[in-house]
Amino acid sequence: MKTLKLSLAALVAFMLSGCVLTKVVTVPMRVTGAAISIIPVAGNAVDGAIDKAADGVDKLPF
Repeated sequence: MKTLKLSLAALVAFMLSGCVLTKVVTVPMRVTGAAISIIPVAGNAVDGAIDKAADGVDKLPF
């Protein structure tokens, strides 16, 4: 039982580290930006701003 808990804790730590953590945050941002981009006139500007923010999150040093 103790080994199972330790293995589960290690798996969670691995999944929440680095690239995986930033993807959990940025993928919903990018999907939202893509959905907003269909709005005429302002959609592309908003999509660009959201994409730029997602790029900034991707560059965080985790």
